[in-house]
Amino acid sequence: MAPRTLFLLLVGFVGPLCIIMMSFNQRSMSQEKRAERIRQMQGLRQQLLKEMCDGDKEAFSNGKRSLRDMSDDELKHFIVDENHGIIYCYVPKVACTNWKRVMFVLNQSEPYDDPVSIDKDLVHLPQLFTLLNSFPRPEREAKLKHYTKFLFVRDPLIRLISGFRDKFLKVNQPFYENFGRYIVSRYGNQPDPPRTAEEAFASRVQPSFHNFIQYLVDPEREKEGLFEPHWRQMHKLCHPCLIQYDFVGHQETLQDDAELLLKTLKLEDDIKFPPSYENMTSPDYVLTWFRTVPLEDRRKLYKLYEGDFRLFGYQKPSELLDG
Repeated sequence: MAPRTLFLLLVGFVGPLCIIMMSFNQRSMSQEKRAERIRQMQGLRQQLLKEMCDGDKEAFSNGKRSLRDMSDDELKHFIVDENHGIIYCYVPKVACTNWKRVMFVLNQSEPYDDPVSIDKDLVHLPQLFTLLNSFPRPEREAKLKHYTKFLFVRDPLIRLISGFRDKFLKVNQPFYENFGRYIVSRYGNQPDPPRTAEEAFASRVQPSFHNFIQYLVDPEREKEGLFEPHWRQMHKLCHPCLIQYDFVGHQETLQDDAELLLKTLKLEDDIKFPPSYENMTSPDYVLTWFRTVPLEDRRKLYKLYEGDFRLFGYQKPSELLDG
């Protein structure tokens, strides 16, 4: 083969190869920058938590000074994985179904099943997981000191909207019986609402979003104690000023945070977090949802959840609160 022909063939082969390598290197650098940005964000979240808690620990901790002041009921959202040294505080309506799937799979034998294959109803069954409050107090403190602790949070108002849609815009007998029927009767001008969720839906008797907000901001709620977990304040579920978390994930960056967390736990090769879909409640809908809620009730609601906004770095929704 003539030298010139061989040269042209090599150029024809090496040229595209160089382009491919350059593209791969650029993609690799881009991934490294992205990973570094996610790590930096994680550091900022933990720094903010520390600063907020140091500034007003008692206010964010309901007057409690340490873990020893907390009741068993206040620790029932902490799932413990002794095999991997992990504690997960789950927050309803913040990807908790998928994280429970992951925690369930991690307690099975290797190779681990795909978390997506685990039935979503199974992971919400009582007694399925080992909870922190099942251990004697000295063991609780030891595990909290040495295990990797994580939680995931979400914009407080979007979480409320998600909880309302899930529990009151579907036929859900337990939530209708325990909350919906009372809300309709007390705030919805329905003195004798249907007894069952199915009857209520058939007759189109259900709480409006404004009714739900009226229920939350009613001073009577304070006398009753803690909210139901689906709308309880996130810091009252997970106590970030009493427990120092190693990882604070956000629903808004769920996939990136999940990937970093699994790498931190050295589990990235063993298990994959289920993909998230585009059906998560969007911030764009917040104004629409609150259109029927009077300004006074919006401001009362913000005061109820202000701790979550401040501790977890969510912007105050001025567009909802300014007259």
